Amino acid sequence: MEPLTRHHGLAVPLGRANIDTDQIIPKQFLKRIERTGFGQFLFYDWRYLPDGSPNGEFILNQPAYQGSSILLAGPNFGCGSSREHAPWALLDYGFRVIIASSFADIFYHNCFKNGMLPLVLAEPLVETWRAAAYERALWLTVDLERQTVTDDVGVQHAFTIDPFLRTTLLQGLDDIERTLKWAAAIDQYEVQRRK
Repeated sequence: MEPLTRHHGLAVPLGRANIDTDQIIPKQFLKRIERTGFGQFLFYDWRYLPDGSPNGEFILNQPAYQGSSILLAGPNFGCGSSREHAPWALLDYGFRVIIASSFADIFYHNCFKNGMLPLVLAEPLVETWRAAAYERALWLTVDLERQTVTDDVGVQHAFTIDPFLRTTLLQGLDDIERTLKWAAAIDQYEVQRRK
């Protein structure tokens, strides 16, 4: 997994509350077992018209937001079923940071397991940034080491995060990689156990 220490990116606003995992990645696209290739189906029912052509009114299809890597989401983002495909689709599309005032718990933890930072900030601040991002290109810098977010006019906001989850992203460790750090001790235990 790629470490995340500091990320500078263009923010895209999507302020709808209670966006569930079926809207993030609809169920008909869950037939694959790879973690890649889901970005093309992200927010499919909103990004595309019934005939399959792009919906020009949906924010991710607008030219000003192409290349966005920070999503300014509404409250309770990622609710619904616990599908891990939702973070896969967001990451595959190009998002590294999602900022919202609240997340569904399983979705929140699945983001960390896949190298993406779900950042909880106060709703008034997130709403201020969403409003700014509708008006102009809004660039944010998220510094996970210093635990700050700085907007493009230089205003800095501190955030708190669970130390274990922070370390997971800083070191780029998924569950398997974290276990493999203990491979020598596990091997030693197995040898001793056989005696």
